[in-house]
Amino acid sequence: MTAAQYRAMVQGKVNRAQGLSFENCIETACIHYKEQREAYIEKTPEPMRVIGVLDRIKGIFKAVFQKAAQPDYKGTLVGGRSVVFEAKHTEKDRILQNAVTEEQWDALDCHEAMGALCFVVVSLGLKYYRVPWAKWKTMKEDCGHKYMNAADLTGYEIPYQNGILRFLDPSPSLQP
Repeated sequence: MTAAQYRAMVQGKVNRAQGLSFENCIETACIHYKEQREAYIEKTPEPMRVIGVLDRIKGIFKAVFQKAAQPDYKGTLVGGRSVVFEAKHTEKDRILQNAVTEEQWDALDCHEAMGALCFVVVSLGLKYYRVPWAKWKTMKEDCGHKYMNAADLTGYEIPYQNGILRFLDPSPSLQP
């Protein structure tokens, strides 16, 4: 293994760990909102097909993803409105518009057209943002490029208070 391959492997592990940490923050918030009876939101499971069993007793198997990914989270807000959102983390100084796949884009468009509250929760390092789906779609027109950096994300900050990522708290960025 070359030094470059080793660095890439280590960076991949770091990125996965940071992404998992971000997911855990969102999951903790989902539990909080459920306990407060404000919303019931679940992570959308990735559909997989088992292609081989490695250890039946331990439940270890080899699988492949079956179809294109859906938005990461779906649920219902108190009052009955649906909420659908994607979560994206990066350690870079910007989040690319194409981080949302075409399939996720189409699903968010469909949910939004039916009245769901749709947005993208972004983590740039240790800063968190909630970008309304309508704003995400017009990133090029609004920001002049197909990415958002911290300056472009001003006004979309999400507070992290008492161990809870407050992505549903009232703010202008939650308005339809």
